Amino acid sequence: MKISEERVEQLSKLARLQFDGEQKLKIREDLEKILEMCESLKKVNTEGVEPLIYITETQTELREDKVVQEITKEQALKNAPKSDSDFFRVPKVIENNA
Repeated sequence: MKISEERVEQLSKLARLQFDGEQKLKIREDLEKILEMCESLKKVNTEGVEPLIYITETQTELREDKVVQEITKEQALKNAPKSDSDFFRVPKVIENNA
């Protein structure tokens, strides 16, 4: 399946990635290879094959959750580049481009 340059632009915008000319070509080729592989998987006969839920039969041993106060709020905020009374201050990362 061929991937158009417009589709790569669309996907890069959604993923918030930027590619130059050569990178864009490489990404386009990689996407085409991925889609070709998916198409070849459609041809595999899976009739009678049970769906795989777990890779192994072992189960993970889980520990009991316990709430423990490891450090105080003041200790946590002490190393923060910016803080505002009881909170960490972080730069805005999502912009509304609507």
